[in-house]
Amino acid sequence: MARFFEIVELSNGDIALRRADEQEGDALVSIHFSDDAKASLQTHHMDIARIMIEAGVRKVGELSGMEVEREDFDAPEYRHHLH
Repeated sequence: MARFFEIVELSNGDIALRRADEQEGDALVSIHFSDDAKASLQTHHMDIARIMIEAGVRKVGELSGMEVEREDFDAPEYRHHLH
């Protein structure tokens, strides 16, 4: 069974991984960049967060035997499909 997750920017500026079918509720993971970090990253903070989350998901996949496809992380809308 496939599960769909999405990476979104929350209203407080944090970047979160959540189940795509849950618009409310707790995120599975969230990343908070300080104002200084955001300033130095300029508009790239979403890309950096996506890469950080991708690394974590891949490691979880390795540890659990779950397959994570590379093209799932290349989608421009940041929606990811985990098998």
